[in-house]
Amino acid sequence: AVSGSQRERDRQPNLYTDILKSQYQAEIVEVIKIDIPRTFPENIYFEIHKNELFNILVAFAHQNSVVGYCQGLNYIGGLILIVTKDEDATFWLLKHLVENVAPGYHSKTMAGLQRDIQVISEIVKLREPLINEKIMEVGLPWAVILTKWLICLFSEVLPVETVLRIWDVMFAEGYKIIFRAALAIIFMLKDDIMKANDITELADLFRNLNKDPRMLNCHTFLEFMFKIKLKRRDIDLLRSQYRA
Repeated sequence: AVSGSQRERDRQPNLYTDILKSQYQAEIVEVIKIDIPRTFPENIYFEIHKNELFNILVAFAHQNSVVGYCQGLNYIGGLILIVTKDEDATFWLLKHLVENVAPGYHSKTMAGLQRDIQVISEIVKLREPLINEKIMEVGLPWAVILTKWLICLFSEVLPVETVLRIWDVMFAEGYKIIFRAALAIIFMLKDDIMKANDITELADLFRNLNKDPRMLNCHTFLEFMFKIKLKRRDIDLLRSQYRA
């Protein structure tokens, strides 16, 4: 209800079931079948939802030809499904996140993703220039650090409870929360980033976020995230610059 997905579903209540009755494109089906076993392999709560996730991803790919299927959607859809235990609701929430909150992240050109990676790195450069200098010095591109975060909307990156708290506010406030969460991770890790001696140490730091105590405490993470001063118009201004 908060995200607006319920209102959209009410307008086309049979969309999901109608798509599942239609003929599927073989190439989409094959790619999704490959990714399903890779989705949360260690999460015991997901095992019973594999067939449902397959249906959701197939339905989404067929109704959105611009995106189709992109790796990362399996993690977003899978985590929503664990919570809702409802195929139809998960389809609409996935559709909302991909099409409204993170448009252009999962398309073939990934233009929206590339733009927002530039925006986040520019904000870091303006707010915490030492962090940016260190990242540049070590030689780990921002795109390598941020791509998985944004493609998966932090699922399979941060601890599950923290991801769900981020998504709660993302459904309520929209795309601005993507920037808040990414900046919170980077700013929280400032001391460790500055201590990194080489690219391996830095990569390991970002690779192990789901075990980091600072990320595990979702309450303090959210408090830190909302202490960051960030205006929507500043994001939009930078977005327009990098879109050009």
